[in-house]
Amino acid sequence: MSSQLVLKIALGNHAHAAALKDGRVQSDRVQLEFHEFEPLPEAFRTLVRGGSLDASELATTTFLLARHFGKPLTGIAIPLWSRLPHINLVCTPQSDLTGPKSLEGRLSGVRAYAQTSGVWVRGILQHEYGVDLDRIRWLTMEDAHLTEFEDPPLCARNTGGRGLRQLMLDGELAAIMGERIVDPGGIRTVIPDAESEAYRWIERTGHGAINHILAVNTGLLNEHPWLAGELYRMFVEARDLAVGAGAESPPEYGLAASRASLQMGFDFSAEQHITPHRYKVDDLFVPV
Repeated sequence: MSSQLVLKIALGNHAHAAALKDGRVQSDRVQLEFHEFEPLPEAFRTLVRGGSLDASELATTTFLLARHFGKPLTGIAIPLWSRLPHINLVCTPQSDLTGPKSLEGRLSGVRAYAQTSGVWVRGILQHEYGVDLDRIRWLTMEDAHLTEFEDPPLCARNTGGRGLRQLMLDGELAAIMGERIVDPGGIRTVIPDAESEAYRWIERTGHGAINHILAVNTGLLNEHPWLAGELYRMFVEARDLAVGAGAESPPEYGLAASRASLQMGFDFSAEQHITPHRYKVDDLFVPV
């Protein structure tokens, strides 16, 4: 009988995790049993709603809310996915929006208010462009992954069948964000020169926006104190294999490298009425 711990886990199809999925990276102590979800956010719902997973890639705001609502999950600071927040907020080319401040007093759309991409975009709007977030109304398309979470009063739920982009094209939304895959056709960014601005922001602050990390059942981590370190070793080995083969390197792994970015995201969440107070990263992540 195998002495390995079998860990039911879900990950996206990232180059830096491929060696974990195809078995090139292995462990004598833990066996990763992969469960596939399409789209990946279905894995998030499964994990935080008490489904069959022991661990999963998880959006950082979903992880934060899970902890807020008492779910037995602990984070490992392995940034599995990031995106440039500045380029995710878009409008039509003929829009009368002249910049981020023009969103005040208007209705914009987002897939879910607690979506991590939206948290980063709103934080950038507030802190980089002086936007009063309380003056923007949001139309949401779906609920949060945590059933306990309720959208703040500045939100309304879309009850029709049209998607975010169609609502914008029909003139009912000033701008949209949170599309899983942003088709650049027929749109422009609300933030002028958004990609360059994003890289300037990263260079100035020293960190980017971390969207997804690894979350593991807290009970398993407590029962097997070696587990967090072994998972970290495996993910580092898989990343190094991918980068060595020419893949783009993800953000640096580890709590020391990720702390500032994660804390910024947590702070933004508090400012945006997602959590009632600011959580400290070190209270929610293992120190690896």
